[in-house]
Amino acid sequence: MKRLYFLLLFFVSLNAVNGQEIDNDLLLIKRRMDSIKSYEAQIKLDVDISFINMPSKYGKVRYRQGEPTKVTSRDFIMLPKRGLDLTLNELFEHPFITVNRGQENYKGVSCKVINLIPTSSKSQFSIATIFMDTSAKRIVKSEISTKMEGVFTTSLNYKNDIDALPTAIEVEFAVNNVKIPLRFLGKETQVDRKAIKQEGSKSGKIFLTLSDVQIGR
Repeated sequence: MKRLYFLLLFFVSLNAVNGQEIDNDLLLIKRRMDSIKSYEAQIKLDVDISFINMPSKYGKVRYRQGEPTKVTSRDFIMLPKRGLDLTLNELFEHPFITVNRGQENYKGVSCKVINLIPTSSKSQFSIATIFMDTSAKRIVKSEISTKMEGVFTTSLNYKNDIDALPTAIEVEFAVNNVKIPLRFLGKETQVDRKAIKQEGSKSGKIFLTLSDVQIGR
């Protein structure tokens, strides 16, 4: 009898998940981002990682719908590339459900907070928490728990109230979980290799500043 009860409970839960609607505000934001067919911008990169002393680096970012975002520069390789997924392609790549977590104030903006939970094992993340500015139809913060590289917390700052793409991005992550290409950080970069070997969790931040943004629709 107990076995039958648990089977019934499982199928009821499964049907509830399958029947759950995706958050409408998130869909509106996705629709807005989908209207961006391409964009290009100049990019400035700064890092705050305890064992890396690196001056500001400069390059160019280019996005074409359906293709990975590309960063080109003469003296650095982007790290981690996850910070430039401005169109949220990774989140929407596989099926998911959403859970409304209510309202929360973030940097003076009242945000709708949701959890985004993948329903496919193919997804590269296990859960994401999204802070949405619903009046401006854009995301201002995300916390993505990946399966292989830990948690990435991304803050998105916009130039004005109508822009779809941010002009300043801050990405915080656990350095221990990310493979940093130390040989490709460019000229004038100093790396403290003794500090790398020290035990304990190490966190890092990257700061991206975009300028001369050109959007194709």
